This record gives sequence, structure tokens and C-alpha cells, in this order.
Amino acid sequence: MSKRVLLLRCAFLSTVAMLGSGCSTLDGLKTIGNPPPLSPVSNPTTSPGYKPVQMPMPTPIPATFNPNSLWRNGSRAFFKDQRAHQIGDILTVKVNMNDTAEFQDQTNVQRSATEDSGITSFLGSNTITSTTRAPLPGTLLNTNSNTQSDATGSINRQDQLVTNVAAVVTQVLPNGNMVIEGKQEVRLNSEMRELLVAGVVRPEDIESDNTIDLSKIAEARLAYGGKGTLTNIQQPPWAQQAAEIILPF
Repeated sequence: MSKRVLLLRCAFLSTVAMLGSGCSTLDGLKTIGNPPPLSPVSNPTTSPGYKPVQMPMPTPIPATFNPNSLWRNGSRAFFKDQRAHQIGDILTVKVNMNDTAEFQDQTNVQRSATEDSGITSFLGSNTITSTTRAPLPGTLLNTNSNTQSDATGSINRQDQLVTNVAAVVTQVLPNGNMVIEGKQEVRLNSEMRELLVAGVVRPEDIESDNTIDLSKIAEARLAYGGKGTLTNIQQPPWAQQAAEIILPF
């Protein structure tokens, strides 16, 4: 890649970063003195990045009913099953996450190699009589190498999150499993916390009170974060973030 092309690419990336940051800066100026706005309630299936979940499905089995029975298979209520079972139904996800991880790795690698060919002359070099062209005394091929690497890493993490969030059934798979997605926003003063949860649940795992534990959700996606004054202060300035991405050193 030529120097001119590299300079043009750097200039283009800088311009894009400035334009993007300029929009975010204007948005930030609009919210001066005001708390961050809440997102409008919307249909998650209409989001630009929404994609229906496709998973391997078994052969559909026709439903069977017991003759002369007032109970429907899978029901837990005499008159009607109150658990979520179709698109648009709501169920509560109980988030009780308490993860603790501690890892410590240490690597020490050392290697040394010595090569001595023992060759003192070749191709008639011993017949050269001129002192200026005579080969050097001793072996002609001799190499030495020494490699040493020391690495130490440690991880000590503890995460705890206990809360409940309501999710909406957005899709029913052919085998009866349901795709759910829920979002919760809590604004306190000038800081807003967001909680997102999504995944695939089995109707059998839903409790009689229409709740389900996070540990029973397949392909679970849980995001907990926020935005506002404190979040902006904790992040480095946009110019520093752009410089860390563009600069090669």
C-alpha cells in the first residue's frame, strides 16, 4: 500500500469519526439540563436488526386429547392455562445471577540452540594462496540462538444481578418452544439503566405463576448497562477512542 493511499485512508477515517462524533455531540448538547429520554415502546419484530430464530426442529407430533376429560394436556388450571403460550403473551423472567470466576495462568518458556557445522573449508578454499582472499580460520557455519518468554495472567471476577423483567413472546417454533424478548428501562435522576433479555424457552419450564428462571432459557442473551451523565464520564473522549482505533502504535 502506497503512502498516499494510507494518508487518504487515515483522512477518510478521521472525517467519518468527526462526523459521527459531531452528531453525538449535538445530541448531547440537546440533553443538557435534561435527563436521558426513555425509548418508546415498540414491536421488537420491526427492529432493523431483528431476525427470526431458526433452529433444528423434530418431526411435528399431532396433539392428542383424552376422551371425556376436562383437562387439557399440559394445563395446570381447571378452566384455562394462564401461562404464556402464543405470540404476544407476557411472562416474567427471574434473573438471579451470581457468577464468580478466578483464573491464574503462568507460562515460562526457555529455549536455546547451538549449531556448529564443523566445516573449515569447502570448494577448494584451502588451495587459495592469497592472504586477502583466504577463508577465515575455524568453522565457517556456526549459529547460536536463545529464546525466553515469561507470561503471567490472572482473572478475579464476581458478578451479581437479582431482578425480574417481563418479556414478550415474539415467535412460536414448530416444536412449541417460544422465543421471548424483553426490555426494561429505569431512570434515576440523570442516569438510566437498561436491562435486555432474550432467548428460547420451553412451555414445560414456565412455572404456574407464569415465571421462568434465567438458567432455563436456551440461547439466553442478557445485557445490563446504562447511559447518562455517569456513563459519559466513565468513557474516554471520542477523540481518544478514535485515535486508539486509527493509530497503529
